[in-house]
Amino acid sequence: MIEIDGAAGEGGGQLLRTSLALSMCTGQPFSMNRIRAGRAKPGLMRQHLGCVIAAAEISGAQVQGAELNSQSLSFAPGKPRAGDYRFHLGTAGSCGLLLQTLWPALMMANGPSRLSLGGGTHNPAAPPFHFLARSYAPLLARLGAKAELNLLRMGFYPAGGGEIEARIWPAADQLEPFDLIARGAPGASYAECHAPALPRAVARRELEHLGEALGWTADQLRVAATRQHEGPGNALLATLEHEQVCEVFTRFGVKGLTAETVAQELARDVRAYLDSDAALGPYLADQWALPLALAVWRRDQPAQYTCTELTAHARSNFGVIGQFLPVRFSAAPLGAGWRVKAEPA
Repeated sequence: MIEIDGAAGEGGGQLLRTSLALSMCTGQPFSMNRIRAGRAKPGLMRQHLGCVIAAAEISGAQVQGAELNSQSLSFAPGKPRAGDYRFHLGTAGSCGLLLQTLWPALMMANGPSRLSLGGGTHNPAAPPFHFLARSYAPLLARLGAKAELNLLRMGFYPAGGGEIEARIWPAADQLEPFDLIARGAPGASYAECHAPALPRAVARRELEHLGEALGWTADQLRVAATRQHEGPGNALLATLEHEQVCEVFTRFGVKGLTAETVAQELARDVRAYLDSDAALGPYLADQWALPLALAVWRRDQPAQYTCTELTAHARSNFGVIGQFLPVRFSAAPLGAGWRVKAEPA
């Protein structure tokens, strides 16, 4: 039984999700205490509990402490089982975070799986669907883990109601770690605004301000088609394609926040990435660690990547991964960013 302090490091829900994912991948049970102890509302919130329940279903796990607000949990998995699954978190709990919890285990299963996930698809402090589809999934495909993602309905905070589908193919024998040091040649750069159930003028203003801030032309600015059954919500996205990696940055409009402010915040994110030569932005650098570590473990081969920033989330993630896998992470400054190495321990 691996014992994990849920308040260590960054101390958020990611410690739980990484533990669930790697417990299912390796078959190692774990217990976690002081779950989210430093948060304003400690313990398992609804979206965290949803991840536990879904993980238990696909792995036939024995679980204790799976209750709202619980600060202690024990999880003893069986083998992940391929199949068709449907999990709905309710309200705006993040579909993306739930998918990233289940994805590693299902790609280690012995057959293809289909997931239908309901909740929030575009949430602050969680990977939006477009980030997963354009940034995360292509890198996993290069590892040897094939998947298809489809957005059926957008769901924003606080109403949620979104839905995504994911098809995941087995990849345990195909995983192959690789180095990701440089972005490669630049490709397309464009912005889009999703504002279902809101006046189209909102989207146009945000895009105009972003275009002015980044010097982008009109053909790089896109008002996304609105479907009547979605929303209300507002997400402004910037996509930067390169030969080796695609990054997606997102900012959300909320009541009381001007279109100019939303655009300026997104422009700062884009400039910070472009001012560095590193391959991965701060969020992708964090989320890339787990699938890369699985490939390093399976092949007993090291790999490395560069990133613009090393967040507290990333450092906490490295520590939890090392408790489940014989993989050691190290990081050192490199220019305006960092070089991260994952090596067999």
